[in-house]
Amino acid sequence: MVSKKVRIKNPTGLHLRPAGILCNEAVKYKSNVYFRYGENEANAKSVLSVLGSCIKSGTELEFVCEGEDEREALAAVVAAVESGLGE
Repeated sequence: MVSKKVRIKNPTGLHLRPAGILCNEAVKYKSNVYFRYGENEANAKSVLSVLGSCIKSGTELEFVCEGEDEREALAAVVAAVESGLGE
């Protein structure tokens, strides 16, 4: 298991378009990919789970990856978030 904290930079948070970009990146990997926010967790491979988390701009998330390609998965999702998820 590997994890890293990252802050959401998108001015409008994780609405449909950036949530889709995040999920598309996460599903490329075999590892389980999820994020923690407060007391909650969301599956980063599920658009509904990401949208249901109602993540706003400035929120700090802890991405956690578990599996055979966990390091690559973590690097990819963190890079996607840090790049602004298309915004």
